[in-house]
Amino acid sequence: MPFTSLGLGPKITRAVAEAGYTEPTPIQAKAIPAILEGRDVVGVAQTGTGKTAAFVLPMLEQLDGKDRRRTMRALVIAPTRELVVQIDENVRQYASHLNLRFATIYGGVGERPQISALKGGVDLVVATPGRLIDLMGQGYVKFDDVEFVVLDEADRMLDMGFLPAIRQILRALPAKRQSLMFSATLSPEIERIAADFVKNPVVVQIGRRATPVEAVTQYVHEVPKGLKTDLLIHLLKDDAMDSVLVFSRTKHGADKIARKLAAARIPTATLHSNRTQGQRIDALKRFKSGAVRVLVATDIAARGIDVEGISHVVNYDFPPQPEDYVHRIGRTARASAIGDAVSFVSAEDYPNLHRLERFLGRGIPRKTVDGFVMRSEAPVAPVVPVRASTRPASPSRFVSRRRSRP
Repeated sequence: MPFTSLGLGPKITRAVAEAGYTEPTPIQAKAIPAILEGRDVVGVAQTGTGKTAAFVLPMLEQLDGKDRRRTMRALVIAPTRELVVQIDENVRQYASHLNLRFATIYGGVGERPQISALKGGVDLVVATPGRLIDLMGQGYVKFDDVEFVVLDEADRMLDMGFLPAIRQILRALPAKRQSLMFSATLSPEIERIAADFVKNPVVVQIGRRATPVEAVTQYVHEVPKGLKTDLLIHLLKDDAMDSVLVFSRTKHGADKIARKLAAARIPTATLHSNRTQGQRIDALKRFKSGAVRVLVATDIAARGIDVEGISHVVNYDFPPQPEDYVHRIGRTARASAIGDAVSFVSAEDYPNLHRLERFLGRGIPRKTVDGFVMRSEAPVAPVVPVRASTRPASPSRFVSRRRSRP
């Protein structure tokens, strides 16, 4: 199915072709026609399946050709600065043949350029909740003409505690609007947000609930905590690990890992909330370009990473929640590519590992490393039976609880 069959106009399809895409992904094929029809949409799909284009393309199509009042007509809300920047890059790429204006609003940088952009008139704004509310409070943001609202990465916004901010923004929006919500996972909390946000939505769910990308090969290395860095350096001797995202639980831990890799002459960058916005953008650029082979990041900072060609994700610190694991390993195997997810597991990680395996409904293979000698043996994990995860919720649960929206 080509993009031209979805109802998109020639200027959009031309830009898509110039970006190198020939046919839509499943979520794009199902969501784009519904959005063009004016329907509210809830899209649930694994990371790397093309959710951004699924809402950006039809929204741009409907914005093009309308009046040129240069008031905000579309708003995309995303949880992190990096994701805002990534979405904005996609928007500008897909709108390369359109006469539209765009702005980004996020923290960590000065307000004045963002305020100037809003005063100059924009058609579409991509924003994080915190800075958006700040500018709303100062009177620089007007929602009177907003026609389209998107909540992207809704599950992560919930995890990051943004729900009160989201509700405050939604209360300020026009009741008559088209609302779109996209998420990598589905949970009762997400369903409750959807019930308040969208009205009689088309639910597009691709794949199983909260299931990692099938193309990711997952395995575990059992290793004492004190040998994790040695093991990582040993693994990085393999040239196949050419673009590696390493997850650390803490900012201090990320910096420590990066220093040890740099001492081993492995080009490395870090990404966490203590880095300035300029440093974070520079780290991503160097990682994308291949100037650095390894990017060490924390969960929150890495949420907005959309980098094609990541060969391996390494869970240096094992994630405490199964959903975090899903989001992490989804950074590789993007756009139908393949990838590996490697998890280091020490004695204290076994309860979380077994919780994850029950969540996935299957075990994750343990793997030894050729040529790496353990100075002490990793403790043996207790045997815990793996039970299948629960079945996904029925789309019929997305029934609006309000007759009018906030």
